[in-house]
Amino acid sequence: MKLHSIETGNLKLDGGAMFGVVPKTLWSKVYPADENNLCNWAMRCLLVVDGDRKILIDNGIGDKQDWNFLRHYYLNGEDTLEGSLANAGYKKEDITDVILTHLHFDHCGGSIAWNHKRTGYTLAFPNATYWASRQQYEWAKEPNHRETASYLKENILPIEESGHLKLIEEEGEILPNITIKLYNGHTEGQAIPHINYHGKTIVFMADLLPSAAHVPMPWIMAYDTRPLVTLEDKERFYKEAVENDYILFLEHDLYNECCTLQRTDKGIKVKETFKLEAITS
Repeated sequence: MKLHSIETGNLKLDGGAMFGVVPKTLWSKVYPADENNLCNWAMRCLLVVDGDRKILIDNGIGDKQDWNFLRHYYLNGEDTLEGSLANAGYKKEDITDVILTHLHFDHCGGSIAWNHKRTGYTLAFPNATYWASRQQYEWAKEPNHRETASYLKENILPIEESGHLKLIEEEGEILPNITIKLYNGHTEGQAIPHINYHGKTIVFMADLLPSAAHVPMPWIMAYDTRPLVTLEDKERFYKEAVENDYILFLEHDLYNECCTLQRTDKGIKVKETFKLEAITS
């Protein structure tokens, strides 16, 4: 098995939204913001090459939204999904599986592309099976008012219409060496992949833990629909992560790719941070 960090570019989001009830005087010490209170966040995906399978976990914001939509997110950085795949030695047609942790636009926008005439949509990964939890998919098709802006029909419905969608019904192994566990605090049915990599467990954290700065228990995004459930989810996950020495792969942390956790007298803390290549090279 080989793992590749796939950078797809960055976006800016309000620091207060990203850290919820935590005062700026605290979070700004560990994650910087600009003069407009905007923090810069990665949209980092993961490519798992395991035998004949090339499995992409999440795929960033994509490139089909118009300026009126994207102007709110200040996209930046030189990396693109296609370019990062090419740097790893692959193209979109090589991908056999796409695992979508959830269907917010910054996680699944790269799933669907314009057709050549820009009159309709097509699969960005034409040979792939797309995986999403049933709970999340049904939630995304009829979202609540709070999440409506995060779910774009053009990112979601064409997958089902293509016949390439496979829904995850429950927790468990969906592919060799990849187990899915479900969490509900950020949104319903967020699918968190646990990857068995040479005897180590690497967890793609998605929005269960957006960054190393979010490790403290109350540091929860205002975007989370049920923050008290997020607290329960984090506690449940942390117990497993510390006991089993999980390696956490961070999707949104611009400054840290991976981290491990430790239990201290003051609660769960970051043990160390490092690049993915530190464990794969």
